[in-house]
Parts: sequence; structure tokens; C-alpha cells
Amino acid sequence: MDFSNISYVLASVLFILGIKKLSHPKTARSGNSIATFGMFIAIIATLISYDQLDFQMIGIGIIIGALIGVIFATKVEMTQMPQMVAIFNGFGGGASALIAASEFLKTGEITTFTIATIIVSIFIGTLTFTGSFIAFGKLQGFISGQPVVFPAQQLINAILALILIVIGFLIVQNPNMNYFYGVIAISALLGITLTIPIGGADMPVVISLLNSYSGIAAAATGFVLMNNGLIIAGALVGASGIILTNIMCKGMNRSLANVIFGAVGLEQEASGSTSDKQINIKSYSTEEAAMIFDAAEKVIVVPGYGLAVAQAQHAVREVAEFLENKNKKVLYAIHPVAGRMPGHMNVLLAEANIPYEQLKDLDEINSEFEDCDVSLVLGANDVVNPAARHDTSSPIYGMPILDVDKSRTVIINKRTMNTGFAGIQNELFGFDNSIMVFGDAKDMLQQLLKDLKEL
Repeated sequence: MDFSNISYVLASVLFILGIKKLSHPKTARSGNSIATFGMFIAIIATLISYDQLDFQMIGIGIIIGALIGVIFATKVEMTQMPQMVAIFNGFGGGASALIAASEFLKTGEITTFTIATIIVSIFIGTLTFTGSFIAFGKLQGFISGQPVVFPAQQLINAILALILIVIGFLIVQNPNMNYFYGVIAISALLGITLTIPIGGADMPVVISLLNSYSGIAAAATGFVLMNNGLIIAGALVGASGIILTNIMCKGMNRSLANVIFGAVGLEQEASGSTSDKQINIKSYSTEEAAMIFDAAEKVIVVPGYGLAVAQAQHAVREVAEFLENKNKKVLYAIHPVAGRMPGHMNVLLAEANIPYEQLKDLDEINSEFEDCDVSLVLGANDVVNPAARHDTSSPIYGMPILDVDKSRTVIINKRTMNTGFAGIQNELFGFDNSIMVFGDAKDMLQQLLKDLKEL
């Protein structure tokens, strides 16, 4: 009886169950625990099945990794969660590339199949590493969120890819350190050149795609090591990442190729676009907004990145609970690409113990806006921009949006009139049924609650 393979099968079943439970916020925590236990089984099985392991070095690695994990878990704020996910994707790809490189540098005979899988692992892992840190830089703000483009960019990428294929073929025929360094250098460069032209509005899709790449790199490394557990785990991550990427692309009504090569967020020069039109803004105080809420029967909250920045999830829950105690219906509209990563808003609201039943995705909630008295937009921008329906010159044209403009009144909270990640003005702000309440989301909601209590 092969103990390791039986353990890997059991771990795989737990991985699949965990991923299944991750599909809903209510079961996500238990799903994460189940998948973690599956990984624990896979690690133990691997340690038992391999001889001549240096358990002292393994122990040091576990301690260092655990310390880093604890620091990240306790210090990183919810607004920085997308950056952390991007870094983790990069570390995953980098680890796969390092393991594959160590196998290449081993002395002894290496089969053609092993060399080929080493090259694939190093290519995808290194590309994921550099691409993820470019995504991190864009999210953190020290690299421009706008697409960074230069002449013949796609042609240069194509030439680099062709050179990489040629070098890969040569290294399989004749393992050579110069070729090996060439694979690493070109893969790292491709990670940068493929990610840097992608605009900030597409970052949720990019993070999901890079997560898939890290899984594919791990699966390729599994073939290098001939480890079934790593192959299965990597394949699951790669497949689930691709599925999520496809869902995100559908949420934006765009193809993956358009996300990668479309440079959404680049300054638009087309005349007649929304950004060229003058918008008349109606600014209200929280006292005036409170009177509108007091007369409403149905309220839909639309969270966006501004809510995350202000850490206002607990404040919005308090306002919602006050309204519900007055027998008003409150729902939350979650767009697939709201925030800076897939599921960002779901995680944020779950942290504030907002009931999962009130969180509605795009397809569920859009029919609710027509009989909604007040839509409260908190820091969302591109996902509620009506230009996506009709302005063919807009970079978000065709993207499904939340139909907040169909509500009787739309109350929009923003700190400033700055544009969203797509870099365009939101025509919703000038609609007759739209009013603006400027300020930090948390401060605004706390003052709104005080004003509601005084009515």
C-alpha cells in the first residue's frame, strides 16, 4: 500500500471540498480550514515519504514562514489585502521557480522530460513573481495605476516569447548555464512587460490570473519532483484561478485578451466622452441625507474601494441596523470587480458581521433597484457608471454595472471628485436623482447615524 499517494488523494478531496465551500461567504471560513487540514496531510505525507531530509532546516523554514504569516495577518489592513494577495502570488511563483532551478543545478543525469518541465516551471514561476510585484506596485501606488505603454510593446513581447521558446528548445537539447540564465532573465522581463500596461481598473482580473499562474507553476514543479500531491494542488489552484478569471471577465463584459492587451485606464482622447462633459453636482449635508433615509422604505448599499479605505464597514452596519429597527429593508449590492481583488467587498462586509443573506451579487440585485427608495454608493465609481451602457468611447463600455441610477434617489459618498481606477468621470454624479455627500465614508456614516437618531 502506497501511503503517500493515499494521503495525497485524501488531501485532494479536502482541497476540493474546501474550494467548494469558499464559493459562499457563509461557508468560506470552514472551507479554508478544511483545505488547510488537507495541506497539512499532504506535507506530513511528503516528509515521511522522502529520505535524507534535513529536518533542522525544515524547522527553521517553518518558524520563519510562521512569523512572517503572523505579522502579515495581524498588521495588514483590509485595504491592503489585495496587495498582500499579489505578494503571495509572487512568492508562490518564485518558490516554484527556485525549486525547479535547484533540480536543474543538481549533478547527475537529467531526462529530457524533466528538463522540459523545469523550463516550464521556471518560466511561469518567474513571470508570476515579477508580474505580481508590478501588480503590487500599482495597487500600492508607487507604480502608476494607469497603463504604462510604449511603441511596439506587443511586438517586443512576441519577440521575447519567441526567443524564450528557442532558448527552451536549445536547453532541452543541450543543458547549458547560459541558456538557463537566459530563460530566467526573459521570463522575469515578460512578467514586467505583460503586467505594466494593464490599467488599475483591471487589477482584480490580473490578481486572479496571477493566482492561476502560481498554481500552474506549482503543478509544473510537481512534475519536476514527480510529486502527485503538488501536481494535484497546483492543478486545482490553476484551474480555480482560471475559472475565477473568466467570471471576472464576464463581470466586465470583456475577453481575457482585451484585459491583457486593452490598456484600460489609458487617457481617453475620444471627443464627446463623459470626461469631456460638464457635470452639475448637487452637494447635500448629512442632515439632509438623513431626512431622505427617514422617508425611505427600501435602501440598497453599494460598497466600493472608498469604503475599504475609510474602514467604514462597521459604521455602515450600524446605520443599516438602525434603519432595519425602523422596519426598513436594507440590502447590499456587490459587483464582481468592486474593490481591488475578487471578493474584496464580501470579505470586508463579513468582517463587520453583516448577514450573508443581505449580500447580493450583480444578477440578483439589479432587478431590486427599480423599486428602491435610496441607493447609498460608498466609494464605488466605475461599477455604477451609466456610461458603460451607451458611451462607445468609454473604456468601460459594455461592462455590466449596478443599476443604481434607476433608484428614486442615489446618495453618493466620495472624499473628492477624483476618478476611479478606469480614469474617467462618472456621469451618474450629475443625474437629477443623484446627490453627493462629500467626506470620509466612516466619518460621514457616523454623522449620518447621529442625524438619524435626532429625527
